[in-house]
Amino acid sequence: MADVAAVRPASTVLLLRDSAAAREIEVFMMVRHHQIEFNSGALVFPGGSVDKGDQEIAGTPELYAGDQGLDAETLGFRIAGVRETFEESGILLARRKGAEALIDAAAAREIEAAHRLALCESKISFREVIETHGLVLALDALVPYAHWITPEGMPKRFDTWFFLAAAPPDQLGGHDGRESTDSIWVSPREALAGGEDGRFKLPFPTTRNLIRLGKQPAVAAALAAARDMTIVTVMPVMTRTADGGRELRIPREAGYDGEVFAFGAAG
Repeated sequence: MADVAAVRPASTVLLLRDSAAAREIEVFMMVRHHQIEFNSGALVFPGGSVDKGDQEIAGTPELYAGDQGLDAETLGFRIAGVRETFEESGILLARRKGAEALIDAAAAREIEAAHRLALCESKISFREVIETHGLVLALDALVPYAHWITPEGMPKRFDTWFFLAAAPPDQLGGHDGRESTDSIWVSPREALAGGEDGRFKLPFPTTRNLIRLGKQPAVAAALAAARDMTIVTVMPVMTRTADGGRELRIPREAGYDGEVFAFGAAG
């Protein structure tokens, strides 16, 4: 029996805003660089692995807020979500110490210009960025939305928590030009249509979460629905069909409108 690859903890954040032109949500998405090993060329949400620095921040409570009732492991996922969002989009979910509002777009741009590249190149730590600017990470801005584990048999496996977050006003975001080559604010409807007609390459979990998100008419409704959800862990199981095709099976109670999906269709 082949060895099962170790599972790495990771976080993904669906940054949301209300469309100015239509009654629907828009979500920030990026195109992965074609040379990236995992999900190369795919249209994805910001995210990545939890690292040692995230756990170090978790051990320093003055650097974050909104952690009531969260254990150390859960804190790591949320801190990684805020860090990866900043690294991959430039959007920063943080407050000045003592402030109630998230930092404004001008402050975020200043911090991004000073530190984002160095952070992505590991020349500075996220903790240093936070401390230099007197910031507190807004962990309460993240609402748990889904929990997916990469199937056994895959060479790279992740234990990924998906979070929803309302994008701070006027923080528009942009790809880093390194791990991602393009970025867009797009409605779930448009992203799914792009997956159908071949404009976009959508991973299976991305497709399922876009479909679910697209049922909500506005950001406030999506966040409220997520807060009321019972999150069921999804680890797809791949099986072969009688005609030689492949199917993915996930728990019906996870809330993705089905249990068995053809592998290689949208997503």
